[in-house]
Amino acid sequence: MTGTVGAVAAESFDEAFWPLFLLAFKAAFRVLRETAAAEDVAADVLGRLHVRWARLGHVSHRDAWVVRAATNGAIDVVRRGRPPAPPQEPTAFEDEVASRLLVASALRRLSRRQREVLGLLYLVGLSEDDTAGVLGIGGGSVRRHAARGLERLRRGLDP
Repeated sequence: MTGTVGAVAAESFDEAFWPLFLLAFKAAFRVLRETAAAEDVAADVLGRLHVRWARLGHVSHRDAWVVRAATNGAIDVVRRGRPPAPPQEPTAFEDEVASRLLVASALRRLSRRQREVLGLLYLVGLSEDDTAGVLGIGGGSVRRHAARGLERLRRGLDP
C-alpha cells in the first residue's frame, strides 16, 4: 500500500469532475430547491476547486470541502435575496423520461425477436410485410411475435 495516509486515490480533475459536480449540486439543491440555481452554485464550486486542485485534489476531506463550499454558496444565494423556490412538481419532461425508462426496462425482458418486431412495427413504422422482409420471416410470424411481445409488455407495465 503506497500513498499518503488519509489521502484520496490519485485522479485527475477531469476524472473527478462529474461525481464532485453531482455532490455539489445535491448539497446546493437541498438549500435552494431550484435546479438552475443549484447548477450555478455547483459550477462555481467546481471552478474554485479546479484552481486549487493541486492542493485539494488528493486530500481525504476533498468531498467534504465540496459539500461545505456548495452549501455556503447556496446560503449566499438565499442571503442575496433569492429565496428558495417551493418544491417543484415533476415536469412533463420528467414524467416522460420515467415512462420511457419503464418501457425500455420492459422491452429488455422480451425475446430478441419480439423486440425486433415491435421496434420495426411501432418505432420505425414499417408494415407487417416490410417487417417480415427485413427479418426474413413470414407475416404470420411477425403477427405472432408482435402479439406475444405486446402481451408481455402489458403484463410488465401494469402496476
